[in-house]
Amino acid sequence: MTKDTKSGIIIFSILIALILGVTAFSLLGVKKTSIKITGSNKTNEIVLDKNFDKDVVKAFKGEYVAAVYIEGIIQEENQNYNQKWLLSTIKELKNDSKNQGMVIFMETPGGAVYQADEVYLALQDYKTSGKKVFVYMGSLAASGGYYISCAANEIWANRNTLTGSIGVISAQFVDISSLLEEKGIRTKIIHSGKNKAMGHMTESYTQEQVNIMQAICDECYDQFTSIVSTGRSIPLAEVRTLADGRIYTARQALENKLIDRIDSWENCLSYFTETVLEKPGIKIETYKKEKKQNFKSYITGQISDLFTNQAAAQLGIPAKAMKEINQISDGPMYIYVQ
Repeated sequence: MTKDTKSGIIIFSILIALILGVTAFSLLGVKKTSIKITGSNKTNEIVLDKNFDKDVVKAFKGEYVAAVYIEGIIQEENQNYNQKWLLSTIKELKNDSKNQGMVIFMETPGGAVYQADEVYLALQDYKTSGKKVFVYMGSLAASGGYYISCAANEIWANRNTLTGSIGVISAQFVDISSLLEEKGIRTKIIHSGKNKAMGHMTESYTQEQVNIMQAICDECYDQFTSIVSTGRSIPLAEVRTLADGRIYTARQALENKLIDRIDSWENCLSYFTETVLEKPGIKIETYKKEKKQNFKSYITGQISDLFTNQAAAQLGIPAKAMKEINQISDGPMYIYVQ
């Protein structure tokens, strides 16, 4: 065993020990909410700081408005988001006669086309019950988050919200074959079908493959702009002018009719319950996916980052670029990329 190898093992062992120590320490102070994917999804009630007529409130006792939080990258499942939970929650609310409407708090950079469209369609189905949907945008409600928002009867935003990013990313071709060859690393993918391995980082890409992915991208873009045009009652040609992938401030979004109002979350809830439903004092129940602090996944992520950084250093490329290569999606994305 060489001196360099021994040093590498020692450094690696120290890093693992540090990761374990930091993780254990951080988990000690973690508090989790008790929300399950199955069964009741309700958590605490939101109480508006107002005095309501008790006799009026009694008239709709037992009824409630659902405040549903959509947070994190929209995909099948991650620490902040769960597609199964969200779809089942929307369906449950549609079929619950006591539920009188839904206000969504949107905090997301977007995500996968498939999942975003599923949620959009689920909300459209929810509205067939005669109930209304409002969306309130947090600090970032972009791309797939805006796509879903177009299902709402009204879209509100915080004055510091960033939204828009109407566009699609269908693929990312990264060819590092020359770099690997320079480092003395040889690779070969055994495949049938000339385009079966397209997009793999060790294979050079062709113009035909670029055209294939561009066609997918354009189809998703057409769907996105059509959704915006229909949901916001904006001519399609005008939407396409706005939909160049840029993000908009709340003020810019309002001027371009992408949202309806700039105000606070509390005022949005008040307006929905008191003006839209005409039921001041109705209960507002929170529906929020539990954010799990998983020890195993945290450790796995830390070790993955360690090896990614090490590989990036050996190949002479930035660690951030290496992470982006590793996170290339299997499908098109409606997502805001910083």
